[in-house]
Amino acid sequence: MTNIILIAFIITLVQLGLSKRLSTYIRVLSIQGILLFGVAFIELIEINVINLLFVLLETVVFKTLMIPYFLSYIIKKNKITHEAEPFLPDFMSVVIITSIIIGSFLLANTIGDPHVRKIFFVTALSALFTGLYFIISRKKIITHVMGFLIIENGVFVLSLAVGAEMPFLVNIGILLDIFVSVLLLGVFVNKIGDMIGEQDVDQLSSLKD
Repeated sequence: MTNIILIAFIITLVQLGLSKRLSTYIRVLSIQGILLFGVAFIELIEINVINLLFVLLETVVFKTLMIPYFLSYIIKKNKITHEAEPFLPDFMSVVIITSIIIGSFLLANTIGDPHVRKIFFVTALSALFTGLYFIISRKKIITHVMGFLIIENGVFVLSLAVGAEMPFLVNIGILLDIFVSVLLLGVFVNKIGDMIGEQDVDQLSSLKD
């Protein structure tokens, strides 16, 4: 069951490459939160109940509900156009993301350690590099925030690979890190919206000290 959920997670990465609208990106991030909840529930069922509840709370409340709502609020408040405006066409994005997934799979096959669960490794690497690709290939600052969130989801998948060995403090660290990052980037986007009225990274060059 875990493999099916992780494969579905990888499919959402391809869906991001096909999408042109920011609202679709937000929905996909919310779906990824649900999928991570399913993986966490299956894989961490035997750990301490408090740790399990914390991880499940993080995936359902934070990743699935709070972050998508926060991103939608930023888009509406700053009147950001709903087009993602990538530098490359959708077809090229799908090709690149598919290549990332294939490359991650080939890299995972080179690992000979039987304790390493390859499906987690493939999913995590695919999310990490897809997030980096989004940061590089999208014009809007808000899509850069989404790219960081995709990267964080990849880190979360990688942490799930250690299962019951993941300590409670690591969970807190992940939650605080993503919360502060999104909060600061949200404020950053709001301030830039007030100053230059645009949300493209090209406009950053117009800012002066």
